[in-house]
Amino acid sequence: MSVLVGKKAPSFSAKAVVNGGEIVENFSLDQYVGKKYVVFFFYPADFTFVCPTEIIAFQDKIAEFEKRNVQVVAASTDSEFSHWKWLQTEKKQGGIGGVKFPLVADSSMTISDNYDVLAGSYDYNDDGQIVFNGEPKAYRGLFLIDKDGVVRHQVVNDMPLGRSVEEVLRMIDALQFFEENGEVCPADWHKGDAGLKATQEGISEFLSKN
Repeated sequence: MSVLVGKKAPSFSAKAVVNGGEIVENFSLDQYVGKKYVVFFFYPADFTFVCPTEIIAFQDKIAEFEKRNVQVVAASTDSEFSHWKWLQTEKKQGGIGGVKFPLVADSSMTISDNYDVLAGSYDYNDDGQIVFNGEPKAYRGLFLIDKDGVVRHQVVNDMPLGRSVEEVLRMIDALQFFEENGEVCPADWHKGDAGLKATQEGISEFLSKN
């Protein structure tokens, strides 16, 4: 598994569904560089089970992301038509109607591969034919990208394990606190907590109070 933290987020241009139903041809995260933070997360597939709970959970908290100047973007290896249909399906039927943030169509699996979250890979069999080993789906990878386009946090869950939206918000708060104050964030830090100076005196003072 590649560690992308500290590196430029892999660039791409792909079809996506935006605003709950509009298909666009050349969606790219590059449009946010210099303007917004990005939470870019992968999920295994449309019309599944854990996936809609995560996507709806992000939509339910979208105002919290907007307050922090963060654009949420999701991606799976499904087509843009599958995304569109899922978005037109009501929640009571297993759909994600009402979700407004972009869903990227990674049907070529190249984006998932570049972010190293693809649950399989191409290889050659004994007859020299190209075969795909594993599942042509993405693990639950999530990448927090700063306004310079650099990955500052990543986490990858196996397919059965849903993520915590609150933890994503906590990491955004921690990154923005560090950028604004120059102080680092100790274990279990939450917005409103004290940070600490990255010096021997700073850690000594912090530990003496905690």
